[in-house]
Amino acid sequence: MKQTGERAARPSPPPLEANDQVVIWVGTAGWAVALVILLIIRDSLPADQRWWIWTCACGVAFGVFASWYVPRLKRGRARAAARRAAREERGGRDQSAPRDSGSNTVSSTETPGRSTRS
Repeated sequence: MKQTGERAARPSPPPLEANDQVVIWVGTAGWAVALVILLIIRDSLPADQRWWIWTCACGVAFGVFASWYVPRLKRGRARAAARRAAREERGGRDQSAPRDSGSNTVSSTETPGRSTRS
């Protein structure tokens, strides 16, 4: 008989995949609605609370940017995964070659004698 504190170990379920465009556009629509409401009541807002208008405008702008950027990001990740799979299918990874992360950033380990600390 199991004790009450023990639970049977079950594998974690796979992560759920959301429709990114729906999520982005619902969020952007929420910021747009808030922006319209704040623009309507702008004159009754105290001067120190008008920054909310710019917050909503930035939310709309970031949402529009995300609707352009996220599909490109996902396509790039899918291409990278396909390249990795093709490379592994051809005979595995070449251990002597450094791994290309796609980043142009140089780490402090790649530039001896130079520190990234200020």
